Amino acid sequence: MISILVVFWIFVFFFSVIGAFRGWVKELLVVFSVILALFLLLVLEEYLELIDSFAVTLEGVDAALAFSALDASTQDALRIQFRVRSLIIIALAVFGYQTPNISFISGKARREKVQDILFGSILGAVNGYLVVGSVWSFMASSHYLFEEYISGPEAGTALGDQAIKLVQNLPPQLFENEIGLFIAVGVSFLFVLVVFI
Repeated sequence: MISILVVFWIFVFFFSVIGAFRGWVKELLVVFSVILALFLLLVLEEYLELIDSFAVTLEGVDAALAFSALDASTQDALRIQFRVRSLIIIALAVFGYQTPNISFISGKARREKVQDILFGSILGAVNGYLVVGSVWSFMASSHYLFEEYISGPEAGTALGDQAIKLVQNLPPQLFENEIGLFIAVGVSFLFVLVVFI
């Protein structure tokens, strides 16, 4: 069995390779897309109350409890929450990857091929961290609902402890503070207005 932490870093590496081929300009738009997705989730959860938070659904439930040990209504609620959140993140990331040809910026970036590959690779890794990390965070919050295929990290093992520590630093937890997410959205739109328009 392979550790979920190793799988996460493999995905980040693949996103990094994709970013190297696509270039930093297109990868930056994907970063903005994922930030927008996290912002939409915040609005849907906190302000419009269209989706429940994991904390509300799991109120009074032991954090160490396996998904199969939860009652049926809680399992159904967690499945819906996981699917809605993952769908929003993945859909906006796909739309971000379907960017139009931005020739006026790409032309400048292509002159410096090594820098474009390097920055594209770094931003691709950031995209992998944002997309795969968000889905992993949602899975961890829903008690690893695919437990027959994917089990949670085991505490007390080297990789398990690292994975547990990393889950606490994945994108939804990083942007848990609304002010940080509002600043990220503002900086993203400012960058789009100044550079892309």
